[in-house]
Amino acid sequence: MTVDSPKDPAKPRLHPLVKLAIEIGPLGIFFFANARYGIFAATGAFMVAISVSLAVNYVMLKRIAMLPLVTGIFVLVFGGLTLWLQDELFIKLKPTIVNSLFAAILFGGLAFGKSFLKSVLDTVFTLTEEGWRKMTWRWAIFFVCLAVLNEIVHRSVSTDMWVNFKVFGIMPLTLLFSLTQVPLLQRHGIEADDEAEP
Repeated sequence: MTVDSPKDPAKPRLHPLVKLAIEIGPLGIFFFANARYGIFAATGAFMVAISVSLAVNYVMLKRIAMLPLVTGIFVLVFGGLTLWLQDELFIKLKPTIVNSLFAAILFGGLAFGKSFLKSVLDTVFTLTEEGWRKMTWRWAIFFVCLAVLNEIVHRSVSTDMWVNFKVFGIMPLTLLFSLTQVPLLQRHGIEADDEAEP
């Protein structure tokens, strides 16, 4: 199994609607299964759905991007613990740990003068080094905020409310945060023609 490597124009790409279905589908299944059968059945369904999602991604693209792969692994590990121990706390902790891990990786890279975000997104955006550094700082802080927010929510509301937050809260917040980064992308973007100049 391989993961994405940057700047390979020959790689096949998913249709946007297919990509959206692969990314959102498991969350939708998790939500509906929880509403009908409860958190443990929903966790099992989520694990199956995320596994199918990763398999379809690999079959269609011959690769799996790093972020979905890491997320999928954590879903399987913490979902497995949830079902094995019959303790819903583990699946609730998954977003906290995943977001904390992403933040730690980004902060760790910055500490050594590296932008790991660049290695993931440089096929999508072309930014100056300062742009990548600022973008990495912002996403690292955002991941910390998501981890803290998940801890606050899962400790203070019912399981059903937490599922609603996970499905209908995290994604809109992430989309909104992404949109707020557009000015940074515009300020620090590098045009293809400029990049090609000697």
